[in-house]
Amino acid sequence: MAACEYPKLNLPAVRLRVRRTGGVLHVWDSLRGKYLVLTPEEWVRRHVAEFLVSHCNVQPISIIEEYPVQLNGTAQRADIVVVGADLRPKVLVECKQPDVAIDQAVFDQAVRYNSVVGAQFVILTNGINHYCYEHIDGSYRAMQSFPTL
Repeated sequence: MAACEYPKLNLPAVRLRVRRTGGVLHVWDSLRGKYLVLTPEEWVRRHVAEFLVSHCNVQPISIIEEYPVQLNGTAQRADIVVVGADLRPKVLVECKQPDVAIDQAVFDQAVRYNSVVGAQFVILTNGINHYCYEHIDGSYRAMQSFPTL
């Protein structure tokens, strides 16, 4: 499947560097400095990372992908974590592929991750629908837009 065959997302279009190796499409991840298999979820993650830089004032060096989260003795990974100048997590982003609904289970997953990460903001997205929350005094308050950092 070529990159142009992936669905149009509710995010600005981005230029991606892709290559086909052994019949598998790979995309260049400039943040991690390597090619990754271009899955539908990676398609969303690439767009979200670029959006954070271009529209939310996030410096690329502040974005950590596949952020390790130790949850009940099990190694998990948050899709994207943005850290502040003090290197403490500010934003946790949970990405799903476009055909996965952003429902209570996705929210619960992000909240579990954030119970360890401790970010001020949590974003849930499948590239089509985006839900942003601010974590204040132990509860999550819905926001109208992505946070500006």
